[in-house]
Amino acid sequence: MNDGKIRDILLKYEQRRDQDELELENRKKEVYARIPEIQNIEDEISKIGLKLAKAVLLDPNSREKIVNESREKINELKSKKDELLIKYGVPSDYLEIKYSCDNCKDTGFLTNGQKCKCFKQEIINEAYRMSNLDRVLNNENFANFNFDIFSPIRPEGAKMSPRENMLDIFSICEKFVLDFDKDNEENLLFYGSTGLGKTYMCNCIAKDLLDRGYVVIYQTSFRILEIIEDYKFRKDPNNKLADQNYKNLFDCDLLIIDDLGTELNNSFTSGEIFNIVNTRLVAGKKIIISTNLTPAQLGKVYTQRTLSRILDKFRITKFVGNDLRWERYK
Repeated sequence: MNDGKIRDILLKYEQRRDQDELELENRKKEVYARIPEIQNIEDEISKIGLKLAKAVLLDPNSREKIVNESREKINELKSKKDELLIKYGVPSDYLEIKYSCDNCKDTGFLTNGQKCKCFKQEIINEAYRMSNLDRVLNNENFANFNFDIFSPIRPEGAKMSPRENMLDIFSICEKFVLDFDKDNEENLLFYGSTGLGKTYMCNCIAKDLLDRGYVVIYQTSFRILEIIEDYKFRKDPNNKLADQNYKNLFDCDLLIIDDLGTELNNSFTSGEIFNIVNTRLVAGKKIIISTNLTPAQLGKVYTQRTLSRILDKFRITKFVGNDLRWERYK
């Protein structure tokens, strides 16, 4: 994401803070008009603060006594204010500023200088908007899932029909979302032929977790390798975007790798894919992989080390049936 987009996001935070303060002022006006005593109390509290500062300057040796007396007086006024709010049915926090994100107070940054989770999510959301994926997610989500497009006929020798298979997968994915906060080391591997709903199901999970405020990165394996190459071999060492894109692959709450196996494969790409997968697994960061390859084929395309990690740490989920995209045109 370019610097211009980042500035736009920061401007949005500034506007959000202005709106927070405006809404607080409007609530104050409303309460003051209804309960004038509240304004008098708040004015008196402000005056005590000013008197306190002046008194300490004039008599620094009596600082502790002055502070304690001022604190008692302020607490008395606050108690009276609370009683009035209760009497008139006004919520106790009605005259406090309300932030969209209490963690960063709508600044985008935590007190330690690190980016707040909401700021990271704004960056990801902007990336979705730029890629038009947000439009896809409006249609491809759990709420719009249609089981009727999957055949109810059980093929000869099969244990379940494509519809029964999808009902089972749907249940697995819903549970994955519901248990996302749990330290259960659950990751998903979707495999099967093209057009069976693997990408759609990835989109459903991404949509649900994005709506819950998690940081989700969704990239094809080909695009992930582009990000890696841009980070490691870029011509411009000051390209902060390349650093951020690469870091996101490791730091996001959920990384979805779509179409694994379609990228050009060699020792470099195989090693980089393993590094991402293994680093996230060690850190307890969750992953979903979607591929047209079987687990055995993955072992041949990549390495037995990669296959071993997948078999050990991923729930293997097979998609069956006919190509739904082809079926639409019959």
